[in-house]
Amino acid sequence: MEFKDYYAQLGVARDATEAEVKRAYRKLARKYHPDVSKEPNAEARFKEVAEAYEVIGNAERRAAYDDVGQRQKAEQPFNPPPGWDSGYEFSGGNAHGAEGMDHSDFFEALFGRQAAGARGPRHAGPRPGGDHHAKVQVDLLDAYRGSRRTVSLRMPQADAQGQVTLQERQLEINIPKGVRAGQHLRLAGQGGAGQAGGAAGDLYLEIEFAPHRHFRVDGRDVLLDLPVAPWEAALGASVTVPLPDGSVELTVPPGSAGGRRLRLRAKGIPGTPPGDFYVVLVIALPPADTPAAQAAWRALDTAFAGFDPRRALQE
Repeated sequence: MEFKDYYAQLGVARDATEAEVKRAYRKLARKYHPDVSKEPNAEARFKEVAEAYEVIGNAERRAAYDDVGQRQKAEQPFNPPPGWDSGYEFSGGNAHGAEGMDHSDFFEALFGRQAAGARGPRHAGPRPGGDHHAKVQVDLLDAYRGSRRTVSLRMPQADAQGQVTLQERQLEINIPKGVRAGQHLRLAGQGGAGQAGGAAGDLYLEIEFAPHRHFRVDGRDVLLDLPVAPWEAALGASVTVPLPDGSVELTVPPGSAGGRRLRLRAKGIPGTPPGDFYVVLVIALPPADTPAAQAAWRALDTAFAGFDPRRALQE
């Protein structure tokens, strides 16, 4: 994924003031607006400028972007670690400023799946607080059993001088059994504070699963690459398969090839209906690291002298 240098796209310094950012954006927007610009790349450049301003021109998103940028080494591709975009709490509505506007993968990964928060009309008297949104990581096992977790959120906040920093808060949340990646959990009253006695807004948490060293998730389905010995694949075998919530005995049919998928119905993430669990067979070869092992491989080579694993490539 490409790391977007939004400051460079707007032509401003990293310590530019809000007014300087706004002036730079307006100048470039007039220059590249596709309705009036004669530049050959006007539309693409206008989108880049608009996206940059959506981030740098917003104090909350700018603070989160700067926090990510501090971990980015210069002149290196951006290789985000798992969960790099989790834990940032934002107020207000959808980060997509212009309706229907296409954003870069970088923008979408950090900001693009915020739930739209309604803003009430301006009027005197009590006003409800705005909704907040954040993405949090949970374990796959939480989706199988449900759990109660402590999550840390970083919320950009401005001080009296207008400087924005990330303030951390912790919340105890209930993860319901059967939760899916991309699902939003609503925490009533945990959003922005109301004004003049108005009720606090809500906090919406978008769920994503922490990477697991064995399991992969596709919707409600869960997949596992299962190593099997060559003789187990060729002759068939009964093997123990680990699940996120236990284990099960599985029969590997004789004559199975690497890459074959075996389905365990309703063993995926719980739900109505539940997902399935898929076992993908991977042929694991014993090492030829001893004289006895090498002799065994040579005997196998002799026994299957007529076998050509690349015959299909010649057809």
